[in-house]
Amino acid sequence: MAITPVKIVETILRDAHQSVAATRMRITDMLPVLEQLDDAGFYALEAWGGATFDTCLRFLDEDPWERLRTLRKHVTKTPLQMLLRGQNILGYNHYADDVVREFVKRSVANGISIIRIFDALNDTRNLECAMRAAKEEGAHVQGCIVYTVSPYHRDEDFVKLGRELVEMGADSICIKDMAGLLKPYAAEQLVRALKSNLSVPIDLHTHFTSGMGDMTYLKAIEAGVDIVDTALSPFAVSTSQPCTESLVATLAGTVYDTHIDLQKLSPLADHFKQVRADLVKDFNLSANIPIDPKVLTFQIPGGMLSNLLNQLKGMGVADKYEEMLAEMPKVRAELGYPPLVTPTSQIVGTMASFNAAFGRYKMIPREVKDLIRGKYGRTPGPIDPEVQRLAIGNQPVIDHRPADDIAPQLDDMRKALAEKGYPNASIDDVLSYASFPDVALAYFAKHRKAN
Repeated sequence: MAITPVKIVETILRDAHQSVAATRMRITDMLPVLEQLDDAGFYALEAWGGATFDTCLRFLDEDPWERLRTLRKHVTKTPLQMLLRGQNILGYNHYADDVVREFVKRSVANGISIIRIFDALNDTRNLECAMRAAKEEGAHVQGCIVYTVSPYHRDEDFVKLGRELVEMGADSICIKDMAGLLKPYAAEQLVRALKSNLSVPIDLHTHFTSGMGDMTYLKAIEAGVDIVDTALSPFAVSTSQPCTESLVATLAGTVYDTHIDLQKLSPLADHFKQVRADLVKDFNLSANIPIDPKVLTFQIPGGMLSNLLNQLKGMGVADKYEEMLAEMPKVRAELGYPPLVTPTSQIVGTMASFNAAFGRYKMIPREVKDLIRGKYGRTPGPIDPEVQRLAIGNQPVIDHRPADDIAPQLDDMRKALAEKGYPNASIDDVLSYASFPDVALAYFAKHRKAN
């Protein structure tokens, strides 16, 4: 195996602040150092997608498309990367193919070079449209293996998925370990298996939630991983990625040397240290998020555990917290072992809360019924037959690509926006409205001239 320098995807402009600062970083926080980031020598800057789109409109009074154009104007050498939720785009429900294609087209036109595309269930049918559109637009397509631990998620399953993604046109593969579950020696084995079977580069993305991130990266690097995702120190570790400066220093002078100059990173870290302090003050955020090895048991990151506790408090049954924790692995198994990432993490967590509060499957949310019916795609394992009976009775289960049931939506969105007073809306505004209708309209009311 040829050993090459490790490439770094810097996440400071997207996942780092999404993970530890509720995605609240503003374009004004980024602008002073964009040229320095561009000059640092990163393989890519992850700067868009994920929760940034929603947060720009909902909380920051920013146009996410304008943010992307601004980033591209100042970052001219380093590829800009985004995270796309397959058929969900950047939302929580499936969209019609015409909306997915147009969203991908406009993302590339406005400055994105690399699109990381994932599906919560690893159902490749939910990736087909977005991957094809990204290829047609000339973007680098990175297909995702959403990592989790279950009887249906073995290395051979991940290799099979990787092969399928490459056959679909993936230019690289990302192991997306969103909850920090990938242990160091497991990472070494998985990377070796993928490198032995696939010819495209392998990128590893993890979170420090369980406290293992640095060790996981080091073992993966020794096994031949090509790219890793890190965050500059002020927004690193806890529920974010491992620290950029630490990894660069660790690999310096070795065969894996990133050739990134640590001295160029120090002023960047100083800038973002002040940014984090400002965000904590301006948005009343938690200043210190601890690592939480409990994630290895429940597979739910600490931040979501606190959300579930609040959910129980809201139902007046906070004393059922321990029962809810015990329900989590049971519900996940009964619902076919979905990886716990948006939106399946919320679906499983809510069902566990309801079971603890009201009794097992006495009250079943619509999203759980939709998951069981196949509206989100194929679950990795079988649904428990009794749970299926309680949830949907004898209703048929979808065995085709869920988006095949969704009629084209783009023209209807244009018409709806025209009826709201914006007949001359740009295609980017139409896509903002399609993604988050109420939030987009509130933004337009302040920033667009209605007719």
